[in-house]
Amino acid sequence: MPRLRQVSRADADPIALTMYDMLFGERDPVVEPGTETGTPGNWWTVFALVPDCLEHAVQGFRFYRDPARKLDPALRELGQTRAGYARGSRFVYSQHCKSCRSVGLSEAKIRDIPHWTVSDRFSDLERAVLAYTDALVLEGGRVADAVFDVLKRHLSDEEILELTYITALYEMHAVMSRALRLEYDDVEERVVEIAAPRGGSADVMRMVDTKEE
Repeated sequence: MPRLRQVSRADADPIALTMYDMLFGERDPVVEPGTETGTPGNWWTVFALVPDCLEHAVQGFRFYRDPARKLDPALRELGQTRAGYARGSRFVYSQHCKSCRSVGLSEAKIRDIPHWTVSDRFSDLERAVLAYTDALVLEGGRVADAVFDVLKRHLSDEEILELTYITALYEMHAVMSRALRLEYDDVEERVVEIAAPRGGSADVMRMVDTKEE
């Protein structure tokens, strides 16, 4: 379950009701969860806690899908999908694998996004977009000049700004989904102590470190 409470249809603000109608029909998504893409849908029911936050997020979705955008949608989706993978968000990665198909990326390219650095399926520009995404997500915006030079050879300044904004926006969504355990990111922490067998050594490294006399 999400870490925050969800907003039922009866308590939803008009902006949330609009989205509920679009995604869930007449169902109360808290009582009867589930979207057409297979997610529980609790991203929407949690964001509905703060209606203007939900509205702001929806405006962000509209921004990147607006026909006025100059950036090629395939490059946009490469950035969004890689951002989800690099940040470890099952939700963002999974949803944008689907979006990659909708903009014409091949199954082979989608499959290779996690290991793009050793794949020969991507063009020089696509590789630069993926490298740029890693610099944004994994290196906090520390971008090598060589990466940026390739972007500049192929894209306008406007396109690069759109790529930067949209990719960073989806890193934020990936982080929030993990922190609040929304949708497919409702998973337990993997890195925990595994107990030793009963009667086992409390400090196995002490045995390794013992010097022979």
